[in-house]
Amino acid sequence: MSRYDPATIEPKWQAAWEDALTFKATRSADKPKYYVLEMFPYPSGRIHIGHVRNYTMGDVIARYKKQNGFNVLHPMGFDAFGMPAENAAMASGGHPKDWTYSNIDTMVEQMKPLGFGLDWSRMFATCDPEYYGQQQALFLDMLEEGLVYRKNAVVNWDPVDMTVLANEQVENGRGWRSGALVERKELTQWFFKISDFSGELLDALDTLDDWPAKVKLMQANWIGRSRGLQFSFDMLNGPEGFNKIECYTTRPDTLHGASFVGISPDHPLAKELEQGNPELAAFVAECRRMGTSEEELEKAEKRGFDTGLKVRHPFDPSWELPVYIANFILMDYGTGAIFGCPGHDQRDHDFCSKYGLPIVETFVPLEGEIDIQAEPFVPAKTEKVRYTRLVAGAEVQTGEEGVNAAVDFCEKNGIGEGVTKYRLRDWGLSRQRYWGCPIPVVHCEACGVVPEKKENLPISLPYDEDGKAIDFSVPGNPLDRHPSWRACSCPSCGAPARRETDTMDTFVDSSWYFARFTSPRADTPIDMAEAEYWMNVDQYIGGIEHAILHLLYSRFFARAMQLTGHLPEKSKEPFNALFTQGMVTHAIYQTRNADGRPVYHYPEAVELKDGKGYLEDGTEVEIIPSAKMSKSKNNVVDPVAIIGQYGADTARWFVLSDSPPERDVEWTASGAEAASKHLARVYRIAAEIAESDAPESADDKALLREMHKAIHDVTMGVESFGFNAAIAKLYAFTGVLGKSQAGAVAKKEAARVLAQLMSPMTPHLSEEIWQLLGGEGLIANAVWPKADEAMLVEDSVTLPIQVNGKRRGELTVPKDMAKEEIEKLVLAHEAVVRTLEGAAPKKLIVVPGRIVNVVA
Repeated sequence: MSRYDPATIEPKWQAAWEDALTFKATRSADKPKYYVLEMFPYPSGRIHIGHVRNYTMGDVIARYKKQNGFNVLHPMGFDAFGMPAENAAMASGGHPKDWTYSNIDTMVEQMKPLGFGLDWSRMFATCDPEYYGQQQALFLDMLEEGLVYRKNAVVNWDPVDMTVLANEQVENGRGWRSGALVERKELTQWFFKISDFSGELLDALDTLDDWPAKVKLMQANWIGRSRGLQFSFDMLNGPEGFNKIECYTTRPDTLHGASFVGISPDHPLAKELEQGNPELAAFVAECRRMGTSEEELEKAEKRGFDTGLKVRHPFDPSWELPVYIANFILMDYGTGAIFGCPGHDQRDHDFCSKYGLPIVETFVPLEGEIDIQAEPFVPAKTEKVRYTRLVAGAEVQTGEEGVNAAVDFCEKNGIGEGVTKYRLRDWGLSRQRYWGCPIPVVHCEACGVVPEKKENLPISLPYDEDGKAIDFSVPGNPLDRHPSWRACSCPSCGAPARRETDTMDTFVDSSWYFARFTSPRADTPIDMAEAEYWMNVDQYIGGIEHAILHLLYSRFFARAMQLTGHLPEKSKEPFNALFTQGMVTHAIYQTRNADGRPVYHYPEAVELKDGKGYLEDGTEVEIIPSAKMSKSKNNVVDPVAIIGQYGADTARWFVLSDSPPERDVEWTASGAEAASKHLARVYRIAAEIAESDAPESADDKALLREMHKAIHDVTMGVESFGFNAAIAKLYAFTGVLGKSQAGAVAKKEAARVLAQLMSPMTPHLSEEIWQLLGGEGLIANAVWPKADEAMLVEDSVTLPIQVNGKRRGELTVPKDMAKEEIEKLVLAHEAVVRTLEGAAPKKLIVVPGRIVNVVA
């Protein structure tokens, strides 16, 4: 070709890789393995430039490791269950299965032209019965191991999606998908015992050296280990069977500041009291219409109901505290009961101020008298205070020292017990919807809840091609309405029984997919021999937004799989290294309609002139720069269009080159065009070199030295995820190669190395140049070049020459040249001769390896 034509080059090399099975991963004892994985996508129907950046990063690492002799596993799949498909079916009158698989086909068609080195033979979707049938087998094994249980629980209920949400799926009091205000509801639910692993999951974070510190901190805060006091208040006038109220507090050092005892609306005592008190029952019902997330409770107005009951303070039997039902207390945190300490907690202070309860100051400075009517005073954690009422006369600090002193005091006096607790709650996995993995249990009148037999798996979702059996437009769980699916036989006694109609939280599907990729066609969840070879994931790549949900659940699941014999011991921590990439952003272009509401316009509909944007009819648009790409704002960039205009390599090069990978990068048309022009220049230089027969030159060694520097710097960049730094070096080396007067042999060697160094980022162009310059085989299989350390050592140095403090020139000399010889060359330098005009310098200073100063 006479010019760079990606439309011709890229399909050619994609076909060549496919024909040669270049990226098919097969277990081999002869090579070390390397498993690189990006978090798999949801099949929404369209990929965007953010996907391109994420998968290109993984592809760079996968191709680089392959060229460095590793046996690389780089798979792709789809996280395919969930409400969006069911919602789409409701909107269109179709079926979630059809919508999902159609979208998967579309997205695969969009992804393949990008040239990712993926083992497509391992692809699966989590909605494949072959996948979720093995997930059901895992569930049964975990149930037998005691890692799964069923109980009544107060849950977050999304009244629009009509399903349960985990606390982590409630954002600002609203469902993360529907945006509806979440309510409390009591249901019988299935749970994973993730809380049993709280301490282990927390402590093991210290072993994850190649994880971002911010992710580990987020998980540590979510698990939330704390040491506190477990104790009880004796009730004075409680109903029958309620003699005590159990409490857990992380601040026993503030017990002398107690003003009231509060219980959750879902506390057993509250449920007992509401039976005979309509006013209280109405208050509790209103509380239950709130969500259960801590964030929502924190923002809500603090309200309570005085039960009229009293409890005794554990330090003084004559000290009585009122008992309130409070809307900000959750039953599944601690014991569902707290003591209010308004002098040291803003929430309790607001509550006591509202209901006229006393505000007691627990701590006072070392100097000064106690004033129990004083305003709240919370000393800094490093400020010395007197423990005025609990440990008379002792000088302690607030914080951990004060808590420990209080716990010790209470234990010695029989008031309570010091215990360690965790914020992490068990994982509720039941969801009331169709498009999810069915929970493989059966409800039998005679036998109760019975696990399904493994030979009956998968328990597949009903698929009615005519669409008449399930009407997805009706809210609620379609499986409850199916005319025949629920009916089955009891696996234990054979009597007629009913299937469980709840399906699993979709985070279950993504909590073990990385392990399934090691043996995606196995008739058991995992082929242990394959897992022993391929696990762990050596490099995992994905967004910081998954720091808690997906990553924490996956760490739990890996432990559960290890306990049930499905993963080796080494895989209890499944991801050796984690990288969280930044987003791709783009300007938002908007105008306003007659009501003043924004109307968003796609980038291709806007013409940019002199920093302003215009629609085709001349209307000027408002530009909001560098915003997160969002379909709702129409500021998304379609990779398919970019490939059609510039080619896949341009898209790959640009998303890697403009910003460190952990930071956001803004997609601009001008940036993409500049990247395209650079790649065309690289091709043009290579084509000229291929035709060259220039003889050896004095510049050969200098070019080869720059080549080895480039090898070193690009290698370091890729190894450290500094892709933008590696590309900056490639830009510089391209400039050196384009200007070099070296001979043909040296330039061809340098150009082949340039192609190799670019190949993880621009694989199609690199293959073309490799072939053009006589490279053997596919560049994807070529051995990564090694830098010659000797060539990295400079044998000459360039010294700036200053005359009277001003730079007048420079001098390149051998690195080991004697000072006297340098002085002779300086005095003979044209710029120095011209400045001195025949006079001798007053002073000549040579700083070896750095600079020469001439004083005239």
